[in-house]
Amino acid sequence: MGKLFSFFNKSKKKIRAGSQRKEKISEGKPLYKNLDKNLKEIKNIFSYDNNKDFIIRDIYIKSLEKKGVIMYMAGMVGIDKIEKQIIKPLLTEDIVNDTNKTPKDITKKILQTASATEIYNFKEVIRYILADNTLLLIDGYNKAISINTAGQNHRAIEQPQMETVIKGPKEAFIESEEINRSLIRKRLRNEKLITEDVTVGERTLTQVSMMYIKDIANPNLVKEVKKRLLEIQSDTVQNLGILEQHIEERPYSLVPTVLYTERPDRAAAFLNEGHVVLIDNSAACLIVPVTFWSFFHTAEDMYERWAYGNFIRIIRVIAFWVALLTPAVYVAVTNFHHETLPADLLLALAATREIVPFPVIIEVLIMEISFELVREGGIRVPTTIGPTIGIVGALILGQAAVEASIVSPILVIVVGITGISSFVIPETSTNFMVRMSRFLFLAFAVSFGFFGISVFLTVYISYLCSIKSFGVSFFSPVVPHYRSSKDTIMRPPIWKQWLRPFNIRPQDVTRKKQPNGRSNQ
Repeated sequence: MGKLFSFFNKSKKKIRAGSQRKEKISEGKPLYKNLDKNLKEIKNIFSYDNNKDFIIRDIYIKSLEKKGVIMYMAGMVGIDKIEKQIIKPLLTEDIVNDTNKTPKDITKKILQTASATEIYNFKEVIRYILADNTLLLIDGYNKAISINTAGQNHRAIEQPQMETVIKGPKEAFIESEEINRSLIRKRLRNEKLITEDVTVGERTLTQVSMMYIKDIANPNLVKEVKKRLLEIQSDTVQNLGILEQHIEERPYSLVPTVLYTERPDRAAAFLNEGHVVLIDNSAACLIVPVTFWSFFHTAEDMYERWAYGNFIRIIRVIAFWVALLTPAVYVAVTNFHHETLPADLLLALAATREIVPFPVIIEVLIMEISFELVREGGIRVPTTIGPTIGIVGALILGQAAVEASIVSPILVIVVGITGISSFVIPETSTNFMVRMSRFLFLAFAVSFGFFGISVFLTVYISYLCSIKSFGVSFFSPVVPHYRSSKDTIMRPPIWKQWLRPFNIRPQDVTRKKQPNGRSNQ
Protein backbone atom coordinates (compact mmCIF):
# COMPACT_ATOMS: atom_id res chain seq x y z
CA MET A 1 0.00 0.00 0.00
CA GLY A 2 2.85 2.35 0.87
CA LYS A 3 4.49 1.69 -2.49
CA LEU A 4 1.22 2.48 -4.26
CA PHE A 5 0.91 5.85 -2.47
CA SER A 6 4.56 6.56 -3.28
CA PHE A 7 3.92 5.79 -6.96
CA PHE A 8 0.92 8.17 -7.07
CA ASN A 9 2.87 10.95 -5.30
CA LYS A 10 5.72 10.64 -7.76
CA SER A 11 3.26 10.71 -10.66
CA LYS A 12 1.63 13.87 -9.27
CA LYS A 13 5.01 15.56 -8.89
CA LYS A 14 5.96 14.67 -12.47
CA ILE A 15 2.65 16.01 -13.79
CA ARG A 16 3.04 19.21 -11.72
CA ALA A 17 6.65 19.66 -12.83
CA GLY A 18 5.65 19.01 -16.43
CA SER A 19 2.86 21.60 -16.30
CA GLN A 20 5.18 24.16 -14.70
CA ARG A 21 7.81 23.45 -17.33
CA LYS A 22 5.23 23.90 -20.12
CA GLU A 23 4.05 27.14 -18.53
CA LYS A 24 7.62 28.50 -18.41
CA ILE A 25 8.22 27.45 -22.02
CA SER A 26 4.97 29.19 -22.99
CA GLU A 27 5.96 32.38 -21.17
CA GLY A 28 9.37 32.50 -22.89
CA LYS A 29 8.01 31.93 -26.39
CA PRO A 30 8.14 34.77 -28.92
CA LEU A 31 4.89 36.45 -29.91
CA TYR A 32 3.02 35.23 -32.97
CA LYS A 33 2.05 37.36 -35.96
CA ASN A 34 -1.51 36.11 -35.56
CA LEU A 35 -3.45 38.24 -33.08
CA ASP A 36 -5.87 35.46 -32.14
CA LYS A 37 -3.01 33.10 -31.23
CA ASN A 38 -1.41 35.76 -29.05
CA LEU A 39 -4.71 36.46 -27.32
CA LYS A 40 -5.29 32.77 -26.63
CA GLU A 41 -1.86 32.40 -24.97
CA ILE A 42 -2.22 35.58 -22.92
CA LYS A 43 -5.76 34.76 -21.81
CA ASN A 44 -4.52 31.36 -20.65
CA ILE A 45 -1.60 32.89 -18.72
CA PHE A 46 -3.77 35.46 -16.91
CA SER A 47 -6.84 33.14 -16.50
CA TYR A 48 -8.94 35.69 -18.37
CA ASP A 49 -12.26 33.86 -17.90
CA ASN A 50 -12.00 34.05 -14.09
CA ASN A 51 -9.79 37.10 -13.60
CA LYS A 52 -12.08 40.14 -13.70
CA ASP A 53 -9.18 42.58 -13.15
CA PHE A 54 -7.51 41.63 -16.43
CA ILE A 55 -9.08 43.86 -19.09
CA ILE A 56 -8.89 43.27 -22.86
CA ARG A 57 -10.40 45.85 -25.22
CA ASP A 58 -10.64 45.60 -29.00
CA ILE A 59 -9.58 48.60 -31.04
CA TYR A 60 -9.33 49.52 -34.72
CA ILE A 61 -6.05 51.22 -35.69
CA LYS A 62 -6.90 53.73 -38.40
CA SER A 63 -3.34 54.40 -39.59
CA LEU A 64 -2.58 50.71 -40.20
CA GLU A 65 -6.12 49.73 -41.10
CA LYS A 66 -5.77 46.73 -38.82
CA LYS A 67 -7.49 45.47 -35.73
CA GLY A 68 -5.72 45.32 -32.41
CA VAL A 69 -6.31 44.97 -28.68
CA ILE A 70 -5.20 46.85 -25.60
CA MET A 71 -4.85 45.02 -22.28
CA TYR A 72 -4.13 46.10 -18.73
CA MET A 73 -4.82 45.36 -15.07
CA ALA A 74 -7.74 47.32 -13.66
CA GLY A 75 -6.87 49.56 -10.73
CA MET A 76 -3.16 49.67 -11.58
CA VAL A 77 -3.40 52.07 -14.53
CA GLY A 78 -4.79 55.53 -15.15
CA ILE A 79 -7.92 55.21 -17.32
CA ASP A 80 -7.62 58.87 -18.38
CA LYS A 81 -4.11 58.20 -19.66
CA ILE A 82 -5.32 55.22 -21.71
CA GLU A 83 -8.16 57.25 -23.24
CA LYS A 84 -6.05 60.31 -24.10
CA GLN A 85 -2.66 58.75 -24.93
CA ILE A 86 -3.70 55.48 -26.63
CA ILE A 87 -7.35 55.03 -27.67
CA LYS A 88 -8.11 58.52 -29.03
CA PRO A 89 -4.91 58.84 -31.15
CA LEU A 90 -5.23 55.30 -32.58
CA LEU A 91 -8.87 55.83 -33.57
CA THR A 92 -8.52 59.30 -35.10
CA GLU A 93 -4.98 59.99 -36.28
CA ASP A 94 -3.28 58.71 -39.42
CA ILE A 95 0.26 58.57 -40.81
CA VAL A 96 0.23 60.39 -44.14
CA ASN A 97 2.71 60.02 -47.01
CA ASP A 98 4.01 56.68 -45.76
CA THR A 99 3.25 53.44 -47.60
CA ASN A 100 5.27 51.04 -45.38
CA LYS A 101 3.72 51.63 -41.96
CA THR A 102 4.93 49.64 -38.94
CA PRO A 103 4.24 49.59 -35.18
CA LYS A 104 7.39 51.66 -34.71
CA ASP A 105 5.73 54.44 -36.70
CA ILE A 106 2.79 54.30 -34.30
CA THR A 107 5.17 54.67 -31.35
CA LYS A 108 6.96 57.63 -32.90
CA LYS A 109 4.19 59.50 -34.70
CA ILE A 110 0.84 58.71 -33.08
CA LEU A 111 1.04 57.66 -29.43
CA GLN A 112 1.25 60.71 -27.20
CA THR A 113 3.71 59.31 -24.70
CA ALA A 114 7.46 59.25 -24.27
CA SER A 115 7.56 55.87 -22.54
CA ALA A 116 6.61 53.26 -25.17
CA THR A 117 8.62 50.04 -25.50
CA GLU A 118 8.48 47.25 -28.05
CA ILE A 119 8.42 43.73 -26.56
CA TYR A 120 8.80 40.40 -28.31
CA ASN A 121 7.84 37.46 -26.06
CA PHE A 122 5.20 36.36 -23.58
CA LYS A 123 7.51 36.66 -20.57
CA GLU A 124 7.92 40.38 -21.23
CA VAL A 125 4.15 40.67 -21.72
CA ILE A 126 3.61 39.37 -18.18
CA ARG A 127 6.31 41.60 -16.68
CA TYR A 128 5.10 44.81 -18.30
CA ILE A 129 1.41 44.25 -17.58
CA LEU A 130 2.18 43.57 -13.89
CA ALA A 131 4.33 46.73 -13.83
CA ASP A 132 1.31 49.04 -14.36
CA ASN A 133 1.70 49.24 -18.16
CA THR A 134 -0.86 48.96 -20.96
CA LEU A 135 -0.05 46.64 -23.89
CA LEU A 136 -1.06 47.17 -27.50
CA LEU A 137 -1.16 44.07 -29.76
CA ILE A 138 -1.64 44.49 -33.53
CA ASP A 139 -2.75 41.79 -35.94
CA GLY A 140 0.02 40.77 -38.35
CA TYR A 141 2.96 41.83 -36.15
CA ASN A 142 4.98 39.56 -33.83
CA LYS A 143 5.65 42.32 -31.34
CA ALA A 144 3.68 44.33 -28.81
CA ILE A 145 3.93 47.93 -27.63
CA SER A 146 4.07 48.61 -23.89
CA ILE A 147 2.95 52.08 -22.76
CA ASN A 148 3.50 53.36 -19.24
CA THR A 149 0.06 54.30 -17.93
CA ALA A 150 0.62 53.88 -14.19
CA GLY A 151 -2.09 55.51 -12.11
CA GLN A 152 -1.31 57.98 -9.32
CA ASN A 153 -2.44 55.56 -6.58
CA HIS A 154 -0.01 56.65 -3.88
CA ARG A 155 0.01 59.11 -1.01
CA ALA A 156 1.72 62.47 -1.08
CA ILE A 157 5.31 62.96 0.05
CA GLU A 158 5.34 63.50 3.80
CA GLN A 159 7.78 63.99 6.67
CA PRO A 160 9.78 61.01 7.96
CA GLN A 161 8.06 59.17 10.79
CA MET A 162 10.98 57.23 12.31
CA GLU A 163 14.01 59.40 11.40
CA THR A 164 12.81 62.85 12.34
CA VAL A 165 15.32 65.72 12.40
CA ILE A 166 15.16 69.36 13.44
CA LYS A 167 17.51 70.68 10.78
CA GLY A 168 17.32 69.10 7.32
CA PRO A 169 14.90 68.10 4.54
CA LYS A 170 11.39 67.09 5.57
CA GLU A 171 10.83 64.52 2.81
CA ALA A 172 10.50 60.75 3.12
CA PHE A 173 10.10 57.90 0.65
CA ILE A 174 6.55 56.83 -0.24
CA GLU A 175 4.93 53.71 -1.73
CA SER A 176 5.95 54.55 -5.30
CA GLU A 177 9.18 53.29 -6.83
CA GLU A 178 9.22 56.01 -9.49
CA ILE A 179 8.76 58.83 -6.96
CA ASN A 180 11.39 57.32 -4.65
CA ARG A 181 13.97 57.27 -7.44
CA SER A 182 13.16 60.88 -8.31
CA LEU A 183 13.67 61.95 -4.67
CA ILE A 184 17.23 60.59 -4.83
CA ARG A 185 17.95 62.06 -8.27
CA LYS A 186 16.78 65.45 -7.03
CA ARG A 187 19.69 65.37 -4.59
CA LEU A 188 22.24 63.65 -6.86
CA ARG A 189 22.11 65.32 -10.27
CA ASN A 190 24.78 63.04 -11.66
CA GLU A 191 24.76 61.50 -15.14
CA LYS A 192 26.64 58.49 -13.74
CA LEU A 193 23.85 57.62 -11.29
CA ILE A 194 22.62 54.29 -12.66
CA THR A 195 19.28 52.55 -12.03
CA GLU A 196 19.06 48.84 -12.86
CA ASP A 197 15.80 46.93 -12.55
CA VAL A 198 15.91 43.39 -11.14
CA THR A 199 12.79 41.20 -10.98
CA VAL A 200 12.50 38.95 -7.91
CA GLY A 201 9.85 36.40 -6.92
CA GLU A 202 8.58 33.31 -8.73
CA ARG A 203 4.81 33.93 -8.71
CA THR A 204 4.51 37.61 -7.79
CA LEU A 205 7.03 39.51 -9.90
CA THR A 206 8.44 42.32 -7.75
CA GLN A 207 10.60 44.89 -9.47
CA VAL A 208 13.53 46.14 -7.38
CA SER A 209 15.57 49.14 -8.52
CA MET A 210 19.28 48.93 -7.80
CA MET A 211 20.91 52.39 -7.76
CA TYR A 212 24.63 53.20 -7.71
CA ILE A 213 27.07 55.75 -9.11
CA LYS A 214 28.88 54.03 -11.95
CA ASP A 215 32.32 55.66 -11.58
CA ILE A 216 32.35 55.39 -7.76
CA ALA A 217 30.75 52.07 -6.72
CA ASN A 218 32.93 48.96 -6.87
CA PRO A 219 31.80 46.79 -9.85
CA ASN A 220 32.32 43.63 -7.78
CA LEU A 221 29.95 44.98 -5.13
CA VAL A 222 27.31 45.75 -7.76
CA LYS A 223 27.66 42.22 -9.19
CA GLU A 224 27.37 40.65 -5.73
CA VAL A 225 24.21 42.60 -4.88
CA LYS A 226 22.64 41.70 -8.23
CA LYS A 227 23.65 38.05 -7.79
CA ARG A 228 21.96 37.83 -4.39
CA LEU A 229 18.79 39.39 -5.77
CA LEU A 230 18.65 36.95 -8.67
CA GLU A 231 19.27 33.99 -6.35
CA ILE A 232 16.14 34.68 -4.29
CA GLN A 233 13.86 31.66 -4.53
CA SER A 234 10.50 32.72 -3.18
CA ASP A 235 6.96 32.91 -4.51
CA THR A 236 6.68 36.55 -3.49
CA VAL A 237 8.80 39.35 -2.01
CA GLN A 238 6.20 41.87 -0.89
CA ASN A 239 8.41 44.68 0.38
CA LEU A 240 11.92 45.69 1.40
CA GLY A 241 11.55 44.29 4.92
CA ILE A 242 11.21 40.79 3.43
CA LEU A 243 13.87 41.47 0.78
CA GLU A 244 16.31 42.43 3.55
CA GLN A 245 15.91 38.98 5.10
CA HIS A 246 16.69 37.30 1.78
CA ILE A 247 19.96 39.14 1.12
CA GLU A 248 21.44 39.63 4.61
CA GLU A 249 24.60 37.81 5.71
CA ARG A 250 23.44 35.83 8.76
CA PRO A 251 19.67 35.37 8.98
CA TYR A 252 19.79 33.94 12.54
CA SER A 253 22.00 36.68 13.94
CA LEU A 254 20.83 39.55 16.14
CA VAL A 255 23.18 41.88 14.28
CA PRO A 256 21.77 43.74 11.24
CA THR A 257 23.96 43.91 8.12
CA VAL A 258 21.62 45.99 5.92
CA LEU A 259 20.59 49.57 6.64
CA TYR A 260 16.88 50.44 6.33
CA THR A 261 16.16 54.16 5.95
CA GLU A 262 13.19 56.29 4.94
CA ARG A 263 15.24 59.41 4.15
CA PRO A 264 16.24 60.20 0.52
CA ASP A 265 19.01 62.56 1.64
CA ARG A 266 20.62 59.80 3.68
CA ALA A 267 20.43 57.38 0.74
CA ALA A 268 22.04 60.02 -1.51
CA ALA A 269 24.91 60.48 0.97
CA PHE A 270 25.64 56.73 0.99
CA LEU A 271 25.49 56.59 -2.83
CA ASN A 272 28.08 59.34 -2.98
CA GLU A 273 30.44 57.15 -0.92
CA GLY A 274 30.11 54.12 -3.21
CA HIS A 275 27.26 52.14 -1.61
CA VAL A 276 24.36 50.48 -3.43
CA VAL A 277 20.74 51.45 -2.73
CA LEU A 278 17.75 49.14 -3.29
CA ILE A 279 14.30 50.65 -3.89
CA ASP A 280 10.83 49.25 -4.57
CA ASN A 281 7.26 50.34 -3.82
CA SER A 282 8.04 50.66 -0.10
CA ALA A 283 8.26 53.77 2.04
CA ALA A 284 11.99 53.20 2.58
CA CYS A 285 15.14 51.91 0.88
CA LEU A 286 17.93 49.45 1.72
CA ILE A 287 21.60 50.41 1.75
CA VAL A 288 24.46 47.92 1.37
CA PRO A 289 27.13 47.38 2.53
CA VAL A 290 27.05 48.94 5.99
CA THR A 291 29.27 48.96 9.05
CA PHE A 292 28.67 49.20 12.79
CA TRP A 293 29.20 52.97 12.70
CA SER A 294 26.51 53.51 10.06
CA PHE A 295 23.78 52.50 12.53
CA PHE A 296 24.76 55.31 14.93
CA HIS A 297 24.78 58.09 12.35
CA THR A 298 21.81 60.25 11.42
CA ALA A 299 21.33 62.81 8.69
CA GLU A 300 21.25 65.57 11.29
CA ASP A 301 24.84 64.82 12.33
CA MET A 302 26.05 66.44 9.11
CA TYR A 303 23.55 69.30 9.03
CA GLU A 304 24.62 70.52 12.47
CA ARG A 305 27.92 72.31 13.09
CA TRP A 306 30.95 70.16 13.98
CA ALA A 307 30.68 70.59 17.77
CA TYR A 308 26.92 70.04 17.90
CA GLY A 309 26.98 66.95 15.67
CA ASN A 310 29.76 65.31 17.69
CA PHE A 311 28.03 66.10 20.98
CA ILE A 312 24.92 64.24 19.75
CA ARG A 313 27.06 61.27 18.68
CA ILE A 314 28.79 61.08 22.08
CA ILE A 315 25.39 61.04 23.80
CA ARG A 316 24.31 58.27 21.42
CA VAL A 317 27.35 56.09 22.22
CA ILE A 318 26.84 56.58 25.98
CA ALA A 319 23.18 55.61 25.56
CA PHE A 320 24.24 52.42 23.72
CA TRP A 321 26.38 51.21 26.63
CA VAL A 322 23.85 52.29 29.26
CA ALA A 323 21.03 50.43 27.49
CA LEU A 324 23.19 47.34 27.04
CA LEU A 325 24.90 46.98 30.43
CA THR A 326 23.11 48.92 33.20
CA PRO A 327 20.69 46.18 34.40
CA ALA A 328 23.49 43.56 34.25
CA VAL A 329 25.84 45.79 36.28
CA TYR A 330 23.08 46.41 38.86
CA VAL A 331 22.49 42.66 39.27
CA ALA A 332 26.25 41.93 39.50
CA VAL A 333 26.84 44.63 42.14
CA THR A 334 23.80 43.61 44.21
CA ASN A 335 24.62 39.89 44.19
CA PHE A 336 28.43 39.67 44.11
CA HIS A 337 30.28 42.98 44.44
CA HIS A 338 28.90 44.91 47.41
CA GLU A 339 32.36 46.33 48.13
CA THR A 340 32.25 48.45 44.96
CA LEU A 341 29.53 50.69 46.44
CA PRO A 342 30.01 53.39 49.11
CA ALA A 343 28.83 52.28 52.54
CA ASP A 344 25.96 54.79 52.73
CA LEU A 345 24.63 53.82 49.29
CA LEU A 346 24.95 50.12 50.13
CA LEU A 347 22.95 50.58 53.37
CA ALA A 348 20.26 52.58 51.52
CA LEU A 349 20.05 49.88 48.84
CA ALA A 350 19.79 47.13 51.46
CA ALA A 351 17.04 49.04 53.28
CA THR A 352 14.92 49.43 50.13
CA ARG A 353 15.33 45.75 49.27
CA GLU A 354 14.61 44.49 52.77
CA ILE A 355 10.84 44.21 52.19
CA VAL A 356 11.07 42.90 48.61
CA PRO A 357 10.30 39.15 48.57
CA PHE A 358 12.02 38.31 45.26
CA PRO A 359 15.67 37.86 44.29
CA VAL A 360 17.25 40.70 42.32
CA ILE A 361 17.09 38.88 38.97
CA ILE A 362 13.33 38.30 39.37
CA GLU A 363 12.86 41.99 40.16
CA VAL A 364 14.80 43.02 37.08
CA LEU A 365 12.95 40.61 34.80
CA ILE A 366 9.56 41.80 36.11
CA MET A 367 10.44 45.43 35.42
CA GLU A 368 12.16 44.82 32.09
CA ILE A 369 9.29 42.73 30.73
CA SER A 370 6.76 45.26 32.04
CA PHE A 371 8.64 48.08 30.31
CA GLU A 372 8.71 46.12 27.03
CA LEU A 373 4.97 45.51 27.31
CA VAL A 374 4.30 49.21 27.88
CA ARG A 375 6.56 50.12 24.95
CA GLU A 376 4.85 47.71 22.53
CA GLY A 377 1.41 48.66 23.82
CA GLY A 378 2.11 52.33 23.16
CA ILE A 379 3.07 51.48 19.57
CA ARG A 380 0.05 49.28 18.75
CA VAL A 381 -2.76 51.38 20.22
CA PRO A 382 -4.23 54.28 18.19
CA THR A 383 -1.78 57.11 17.61
CA THR A 384 -3.72 59.74 19.54
CA ILE A 385 -3.52 57.88 22.86
CA GLY A 386 -0.31 55.87 22.31
CA PRO A 387 2.15 58.35 23.92
CA THR A 388 -0.21 58.84 26.86
CA ILE A 389 -0.40 55.10 27.57
CA GLY A 390 3.37 54.77 27.26
CA ILE A 391 4.26 57.54 29.74
CA VAL A 392 1.36 57.24 32.18
CA GLY A 393 1.43 53.44 32.09
CA ALA A 394 5.13 53.32 33.00
CA LEU A 395 4.69 55.83 35.86
CA ILE A 396 1.64 54.08 37.30
CA LEU A 397 3.13 50.60 37.06
CA GLY A 398 6.42 51.69 38.61
CA GLN A 399 4.78 53.53 41.50
CA ALA A 400 2.32 50.69 42.15
CA ALA A 401 5.11 48.07 42.08
CA VAL A 402 7.16 50.02 44.64
CA GLU A 403 4.16 50.56 46.96
CA ALA A 404 3.29 46.87 46.72
CA SER A 405 6.89 45.97 47.69
CA ILE A 406 7.34 43.97 44.49
CA VAL A 407 10.41 45.96 43.37
CA SER A 408 12.76 48.42 45.01
CA PRO A 409 12.70 52.15 44.08
CA ILE A 410 16.28 52.14 42.80
CA LEU A 411 15.43 49.41 40.30
CA VAL A 412 12.68 51.61 38.83
CA ILE A 413 15.37 54.26 38.26
CA VAL A 414 17.72 51.72 36.66
CA VAL A 415 15.07 50.34 34.28
CA GLY A 416 13.81 53.85 33.45
CA ILE A 417 17.30 55.09 32.50
CA THR A 418 17.86 51.92 30.48
CA GLY A 419 14.60 52.36 28.59
CA ILE A 420 15.21 56.03 27.83
CA SER A 421 18.73 55.22 26.60
CA SER A 422 17.37 52.62 24.19
CA PHE A 423 15.15 55.31 22.64
CA VAL A 424 18.26 57.38 21.86
CA ILE A 425 19.58 54.68 19.50
CA PRO A 426 18.37 55.93 16.09
CA GLU A 427 18.16 52.72 14.04
CA THR A 428 15.34 50.25 14.71
CA SER A 429 17.31 47.04 14.05
CA THR A 430 20.17 48.15 16.32
CA ASN A 431 17.61 49.04 18.97
CA PHE A 432 16.24 45.48 18.87
CA MET A 433 19.78 44.06 18.99
CA VAL A 434 20.58 46.04 22.15
CA ARG A 435 17.27 45.23 23.85
CA MET A 436 17.64 41.48 23.24
CA SER A 437 21.37 41.40 24.08
CA ARG A 438 20.60 43.02 27.43
CA PHE A 439 18.89 39.81 28.59
CA LEU A 440 21.98 37.76 27.62
CA PHE A 441 24.20 40.05 29.70
CA LEU A 442 21.73 39.67 32.58
CA ALA A 443 22.08 35.88 32.43
CA PHE A 444 25.88 36.06 32.73
CA ALA A 445 25.73 38.76 35.42
CA VAL A 446 23.44 36.73 37.68
CA SER A 447 25.67 33.67 37.26
CA PHE A 448 29.21 35.08 37.52
CA GLY A 449 28.99 38.79 38.31
CA PHE A 450 31.50 41.15 36.69
CA PHE A 451 33.56 38.19 35.54
CA GLY A 452 30.58 36.88 33.52
CA ILE A 453 29.88 40.32 32.07
CA SER A 454 33.56 40.70 31.05
CA VAL A 455 33.72 37.26 29.42
CA PHE A 456 30.47 37.70 27.49
CA LEU A 457 31.41 41.26 26.47
CA THR A 458 34.68 39.92 25.03
CA VAL A 459 32.80 37.21 23.13
CA TYR A 460 30.20 39.78 22.02
CA ILE A 461 32.77 42.19 20.56
CA SER A 462 34.71 39.31 18.97
CA TYR A 463 31.52 38.13 17.29
CA LEU A 464 30.81 41.62 15.96
CA CYS A 465 34.35 41.73 14.55
CA SER A 466 33.70 38.49 12.63
CA ILE A 467 30.61 39.81 10.86
CA LYS A 468 30.76 41.10 7.30
CA SER A 469 28.25 42.98 5.18
CA PHE A 470 28.68 42.09 1.49
CA GLY A 471 32.35 41.37 2.11
CA VAL A 472 32.98 44.51 4.21
CA SER A 473 34.13 43.99 7.83
CA PHE A 474 31.56 45.23 10.34
CA PHE A 475 33.97 47.35 12.40
CA SER A 476 35.91 48.71 9.43
CA PRO A 477 37.43 51.17 8.65
CA VAL A 478 38.60 51.08 12.30
CA VAL A 479 39.19 47.32 12.68
CA PRO A 480 40.67 46.31 10.28
CA HIS A 481 42.05 49.75 9.61
CA TYR A 482 41.46 51.44 6.25
CA ARG A 483 42.03 55.00 5.16
CA SER A 484 38.88 57.10 5.38
CA SER A 485 37.60 60.49 6.47
CA LYS A 486 37.42 59.10 10.04
CA ASP A 487 33.66 59.58 10.20
CA THR A 488 33.02 56.88 12.81
CA ILE A 489 32.20 57.72 16.45
CA MET A 490 33.28 61.33 15.92
CA ARG A 491 33.34 63.19 12.63
CA PRO A 492 35.86 65.76 11.40
CA PRO A 493 34.72 69.09 9.94
CA ILE A 494 33.00 68.83 6.56
CA TRP A 495 35.93 70.37 4.67
CA LYS A 496 38.24 67.64 5.97
CA GLN A 497 36.07 64.78 4.71
CA TRP A 498 37.66 64.49 1.27
CA LEU A 499 38.37 60.74 1.38
CA ARG A 500 35.80 58.09 0.65
CA PRO A 501 36.07 55.02 2.95
CA PHE A 502 38.59 52.56 1.48
CA ASN A 503 36.88 49.57 3.16
CA ILE A 504 34.16 49.44 0.45
CA ARG A 505 36.84 49.82 -2.27
CA PRO A 506 35.32 52.67 -4.30
CA GLN A 507 36.70 53.33 -7.78
CA ASP A 508 37.19 57.03 -7.00
CA VAL A 509 38.61 57.33 -3.49
CA THR A 510 38.66 61.12 -3.22
CA ARG A 511 35.87 63.62 -3.23
CA LYS A 512 36.18 66.86 -5.15
CA LYS A 513 38.68 69.06 -3.31
CA GLN A 514 37.96 72.71 -2.71
CA PRO A 515 39.89 75.19 -4.90
CA ASN A 516 41.60 76.81 -1.91
CA GLY A 517 43.08 73.47 -0.86
CA ARG A 518 41.35 73.63 2.51
CA SER A 519 40.32 69.94 2.27
CA ASN A 520 43.99 68.93 2.63
CA GLN A 521 44.47 70.63 5.98
